[in-house]
Amino acid sequence: MKKRFDAKVKTEKELKALQLEGLQWTVNHAYKGSEHYKKKLDEAKVKPRDIKTLDDIRRLPFTTSKDLQAGYPFPLRSIPFEKIVRIHASSGTTGKRKVLCYTAKDVDDWANMFARCYEYAGCTLEDRIQIAVGYGVWTAGWGFQNGCERFGAMSIPIGPGNIDMQLQFLEDFQTTAMCCTASMGLLMAEEIDKNGLRSKIALRKMIFGSERSSDAMRKRISDLSGVAMEELYDIPGMTELYGPGTGLDCKYHTGIHYWADYYILEILNPETLEPVPEGEEGEMVVTTLRKEAAPLIRYRTRDITRIMPGKCPCGSLMPRHDRLLGRSDDMFIFRAVNIYPSHIDEILSKMKGVGSEYQIILYRKESGKDHMLIKVERAKGLSKDKEEDKHIRKDIEQAIKKQIMVSCDVDVVSYGELPRSERKTKRVFDNRD
Repeated sequence: MKKRFDAKVKTEKELKALQLEGLQWTVNHAYKGSEHYKKKLDEAKVKPRDIKTLDDIRRLPFTTSKDLQAGYPFPLRSIPFEKIVRIHASSGTTGKRKVLCYTAKDVDDWANMFARCYEYAGCTLEDRIQIAVGYGVWTAGWGFQNGCERFGAMSIPIGPGNIDMQLQFLEDFQTTAMCCTASMGLLMAEEIDKNGLRSKIALRKMIFGSERSSDAMRKRISDLSGVAMEELYDIPGMTELYGPGTGLDCKYHTGIHYWADYYILEILNPETLEPVPEGEEGEMVVTTLRKEAAPLIRYRTRDITRIMPGKCPCGSLMPRHDRLLGRSDDMFIFRAVNIYPSHIDEILSKMKGVGSEYQIILYRKESGKDHMLIKVERAKGLSKDKEEDKHIRKDIEQAIKKQIMVSCDVDVVSYGELPRSERKTKRVFDNRD
């Protein structure tokens, strides 16, 4: 079936030509409209006329979050103020928030991108989409909402939290698709199961944004909510790059299709900033092709992923990257080993008798030696059993020692004992000095 919001290009050659045209436009637009970009490009001794091929992108300087902080409150602005129709900001945990401005065309492009996400998730105009993410200055709620309206399905803009109302709306409005964080998805699934609602609701899809979800977590959500595993989708996005909706994994779940007709994605070694071979992990670096108000030129996202080789069975021309491994600044160093939380997440997902929730606690003893404690929940339905817990602890400790090359202690706790959240769940607690 032809998708209404899919890319207009039909071949890889056409896509490359569109990207080159967009790259040339972006560099010229930013050079003429932004004092910040003009200074950086001049320092790099690059003029817009020097961009003649896609490979010339490597001549361009990088942009980082520090550039956004330095330019606050209107960083990277490349258009006159009278053309700005909206601003959005990141949730920001330290320092000044990342604030980005938008023209009417930027908002329109973003809505089209997001409508494409709903298409790739197999939504129809008959769907009723419950949007359980934050509205306000954040991009999440606006992105899901504008995309839903552009797509043409019914939106139920409830926002995050308020579990009793979420459950009531699922039943009363017969919601068919829910958009939320994976943590919120787990919380909702547990409440659906606890309240015996599976036969009373029509929920058949869930779209997760904002955080990585493990295979164990997705299976738990599916088992408890009744939503099939293949109908759980991941949607990436960040404020700097419009917001959520810049890609989605299709029903085959072979990676996240990213909208290469709107931005160029490079995967680079975060240390050398050189391209990594296809299929190897590296840092996502993005360059926008149409963004007017605050274009991005080789923006270092700090997100770690890899390009998925080959073609997706769905036949889409849009390339794919893997689910995000984590952020380069999420990585922690334990006994001289670089560890991403997702490394441990993947190991726990394959363990029998273990639930989807866990915590990683790092601490330092008086001797000065670092220690790691991993708390895991028993799978639902398993009661406390000393011998079974002993086997679970041993299996996890051995797997982490073998695959990550560090030693840890494991504490097995009852199902439901670790905290849940309707937003992102905190999993790493670094209590070292």
